[in-house]
Amino acid sequence: MRLLSHTIGIFTNPDKEWQAIRSDRHSFLQVFLSHVPILALVPCIAGYIGVTQFGFELGGHHSKLTPASAGTLALITYISLLVGIYLVGEFINWMAKAYGVEGDESTRHYEGTALAVFVTTPVLLAGIVLLYPHLWLVVTVMGLAAIYSVYLLYEGIPILMNMSKERAFLYASAVLTIGLVGMVTMMICSVILWSMGVGPVYQHNY
Repeated sequence: MRLLSHTIGIFTNPDKEWQAIRSDRHSFLQVFLSHVPILALVPCIAGYIGVTQFGFELGGHHSKLTPASAGTLALITYISLLVGIYLVGEFINWMAKAYGVEGDESTRHYEGTALAVFVTTPVLLAGIVLLYPHLWLVVTVMGLAAIYSVYLLYEGIPILMNMSKERAFLYASAVLTIGLVGMVTMMICSVILWSMGVGPVYQHNY
């Protein structure tokens, strides 16, 4: 529960919460497994309900997905989120030595994973908007969440990694770049999966 309390603090007082996260010194498994598997359910479940029950606009028509199709896409999204956040954390850990982050390997591993977990938290929680998947509503809410995540990244690295703001800016920029590359990669993989027949299947009676 102590770890989950950081989820609230990262919104109410991020600077103080980054200090608390740094002092916790939990293991990689504790910080990852106590947050990501739970929070990643938010956009997946909300999206499943939204596209099967409320529907969305597509080409000027209101459409819904079949439960089976939506369930498959939700499962793929869930696994992708788990893997994606884990890989971002590993990238942060890998870059730690190059940017002179102090501490032993286990400490850096915790800090890098914690950064990836809490930076992505706003976007995961904002996934609740997928309950009503109106295009502009989703774009607005997810866009604001992404902006706050970027803010947390640049604000959190100098505190969590205990480095100067100049080096932290370069470090955060590198992390942000790899995050964007990861998003593009996921989009490409989605297109490939769709071409293999794993794409959405629409309800014919709507």
